[in-house]
Amino acid sequence: MELYGIPITSRLLLGTARYPSPAILSAAIAAARCDIITVSLRREARSGPAFRDILHATGARILPNTAGCHTVKEAVTTAHMARELFNTPWIKLELIGHADTLQPDVFQLVEAARILAEDGFQIFPYTTDDLIVGERLLAAGCQVLMPWGAPIGSGQGLRNLPALRSMRAHFPGVPLIVDAGIGAPSHAAQAMEAGFDAVLLNTAVALAADPVTMAGAFAEATAAGHAAHRAGLMPPRDMAAPSTPIFGMAELA
Repeated sequence: MELYGIPITSRLLLGTARYPSPAILSAAIAAARCDIITVSLRREARSGPAFRDILHATGARILPNTAGCHTVKEAVTTAHMARELFNTPWIKLELIGHADTLQPDVFQLVEAARILAEDGFQIFPYTTDDLIVGERLLAAGCQVLMPWGAPIGSGQGLRNLPALRSMRAHFPGVPLIVDAGIGAPSHAAQAMEAGFDAVLLNTAVALAADPVTMAGAFAEATAAGHAAHRAGLMPPRDMAAPSTPIFGMAELA
């Protein structure tokens, strides 16, 4: 997998918020074997340089995000600050439009993506599973799409799997990363089995009773789901089909 020309080995992206301690966060990132971790600029601003040093020490590539932004101006300003702070053109673009569901405001999202792309940013937009919105984001300059599986932090899994499958079929050459709503390793495996390129999650690991073990479970589930997709899943059938054919069996008088 390549994201903006960068080879990526792991197909699990991990968030860095809400962990019990910096030590557990570092151990979870190691157990997840992830190449990319996301961090909110607002979280970094509260935690200071020490937190930034912890993130850099993991060896993972940092993907800053615009979490908490509700307007184009907020998102663009936050993205510029993140680029200066983390010295990266990568930005996970979040523009929230609904306070309860945290659903992205796709109209402002497309506009912010256009502005940032023109300024040299490489954008990872948190979006819905709407095909037209996806086309608009690609036209604005995005090369990756990150549709939600369910509302952020809900742990509901893939609430609209048919729509996600349609998105995968509609954008065959575009890296697609399921972002938000994944609550169990089985959800991650399901996304990968559907042909998605990666999954991004935070809460399911950070708030687990044992975040480090859970991070490892997600790493294994993501790898297994991707391997299953490449191997070729059997199609579901309406009727039973015997695994042992009756042709050639002995006839007993």
